[in-house]
Amino acid sequence: MPTAVQIERRGSTAHLILDRPGVHNAFDAALIAELTGALDQVDADRSVRAVVVTGNGSTFSAGADLNWMRGMAAASEADNREDSLRLARLMRTLNFLSKPTIARVNGSAYGGGVGLVACCDVAVGVESAKFSLSEAKLGLVPAVISPYVCAAIGVRQARRYFVGAEVFDAAEARRIGLLHDCVPADALDEAVERLLHIFGKCGPVAQDEAKRLALRAAGITREGAEALDRENAALIARLRVSAEGQEGLTAFLDKRAPAWAGRE
Repeated sequence: MPTAVQIERRGSTAHLILDRPGVHNAFDAALIAELTGALDQVDADRSVRAVVVTGNGSTFSAGADLNWMRGMAAASEADNREDSLRLARLMRTLNFLSKPTIARVNGSAYGGGVGLVACCDVAVGVESAKFSLSEAKLGLVPAVISPYVCAAIGVRQARRYFVGAEVFDAAEARRIGLLHDCVPADALDEAVERLLHIFGKCGPVAQDEAKRLALRAAGITREGAEALDRENAALIARLRVSAEGQEGLTAFLDKRAPAWAGRE
């Protein structure tokens, strides 16, 4: 059976590979479910010391799949809320994983793809990668991923990129903290292996506690994240069924400008 996520074991490292290259590794219900399940699986496996999240092909993840977006546009507010809660669980699972995590950003990341990058402990990307939190162009907001993106880049930068939905490059992603480093494409694997070597020298229990310590020091807890996820899922569900959200989604799917475009 075709799968949206591949799990490759290389020694004590689990590589989770988004495997929908034909649609630029875009999110749909299957990918969200499979990636959440894969994360639960490797988290429970004591032989796994580190996890690498990456994409197959030239793109890390283009965000929401078009067919998934069509379904969201037609769904009820309640169904949209449940859909958002599933995405929220994915991000929360990755953010609080007990193993060190590396985002191997092999190409551009949009929307939810940026969320995955922000949820990893370390993120290394290719110099050619582009990034965008593009939801406002659809009359929406990056609600579910917002806590993790804000933690990664800070509120000041988040306000700019949430409100403007502009595209930025890997150098800017590094400057604002989304990426820890950006490298030429032919140096990406070497950079990831160097990090794995560093991680391998540390105690696994200490690493888990160290991650929790850093998050706790910043006021980030799993319980707080769950409560915020419920609020944010309700927010995005409400916006998706609103007049502006419906216009934005419909315009995007119809490949036309939304009604508000060009207003000053």
